[in-house]
Amino acid sequence: MNDCDRPKRADARRNKETLLDAAAAIFITAGVEAPVRDIAAKAGVGTATIYRHFPTRADLVIAVYRHQVDACAEAGPALLATSPTPHVALGRWVDLFVDFLVTKHGLAVALQSDHAGFETLHAYFLDRLLPVCTQLLDAAAASGEIRPDLSAYQLMRGVGNLCIGADSDPRYDARQLVELLVAGLRQPR
Repeated sequence: MNDCDRPKRADARRNKETLLDAAAAIFITAGVEAPVRDIAAKAGVGTATIYRHFPTRADLVIAVYRHQVDACAEAGPALLATSPTPHVALGRWVDLFVDFLVTKHGLAVALQSDHAGFETLHAYFLDRLLPVCTQLLDAAAASGEIRPDLSAYQLMRGVGNLCIGADSDPRYDARQLVELLVAGLRQPR
């Protein structure tokens, strides 16, 4: 392997991440059935590039899902290190989690009857995100900002339940309710 190969791979990885970010943004606004041409336009690539990387819509949706899980998992420690308080970090992380959940709603439809594939992704989701949410909750509880009696699974499940229907009812503001939930975690003073 020579040095000329490495930048190509880094460029290819960056291009794929740009494509996944564009697809996620389109999925948030238009759902997972959005036209591939819209995703290609947002990413600044041709549709053939998308199909080369992701031969089926399910492949693209799964890749976006995994990409967002990874981004959400990586954001937790960074937010904890840069936010003024652990509670603020938790709130910012939950905002990212809500964005992820909105994109995820079409996943089951995109996978259709691939129950095993869906279960594998759900296990990946839990394996990557539960520890991060636990770390954020533990830090906020240790600082005395929030109640110590909530598990990461409970919080993530509650946030997920509040997000149901957000993509199909323009009058429903899941983010506002999730903000109330996170504010409600605060320890009484």
